[in-house]
Amino acid sequence: MPTLTLADLDVYYEELGDGPNLLFLNGSGSSIEAAGQLIGRFAEHFHVLVHDQRGLGRTSVPQRQPTMADYAADALALLDHVGWATTRVFGISFGGMVAQELAVTAPERVERLVLACTSAGGRLGASYPLHELAGVPAAEREAISLRIVDTRFDAEWLASHPLDRAIVANRAAGAARERTPEQRRGEALQIEARRHHDVSDRLHLVTAPTLVACGEFDGIAPPANSVAIHEAITGSQLRTYCGGHLFVLQDRQALPDIVEFLT
Repeated sequence: MPTLTLADLDVYYEELGDGPNLLFLNGSGSSIEAAGQLIGRFAEHFHVLVHDQRGLGRTSVPQRQPTMADYAADALALLDHVGWATTRVFGISFGGMVAQELAVTAPERVERLVLACTSAGGRLGASYPLHELAGVPAAEREAISLRIVDTRFDAEWLASHPLDRAIVANRAAGAARERTPEQRRGEALQIEARRHHDVSDRLHLVTAPTLVACGEFDGIAPPANSVAIHEAITGSQLRTYCGGHLFVLQDRQALPDIVEFLT
């Protein structure tokens, strides 16, 4: 099992596919296993490097509360470990936050950058405060979670849209899976780090060609946040797709556009 041993944790990672190097950075609470379908799509075009971020999947849970800089440092350490001086980077949701932190910290390591359904934080807008859902009753939490994934989602919409219904069912299955107390602690640490994410005054340091992509009906990372990122990164492109937080799966044009940009 490929593992990078750092001072405070062991990072599980995988390499898949052939082609240009691509670092894939996953979203909140997600793992290589959970995002396998999407990772596999990228592996059809790229040599993908992906890891379970600290506290998630098969990566160990750190003892102290990590910052977004820690998540970016993990990714940079992994690049060093596999011998990649530079790479293309795809970051989705929380992974887009890590990608921003990485790109402003070590811009020379990033060849091309895609920031999907994410936020810069601070004055440029934060993503939905997921940490506030922890104390909400289960039924209400489920209703809110459904609505913020895609603001169109209700019983009537899902009844007539089988793809979206499958997406909701898959998310529900992931949320319902059994977790150990340690796994829950790891997820909580990530949510807390996400809460304090703010690169709003540093995005001008990004030098790589950048595509900012968002879903028109995203209630987690509203389109306005992507517009703000686009305006802060000189020369970046902005594309809005028909979908919510998971527009990459909902809009058939999204993934081909992202692959084309990265290649």
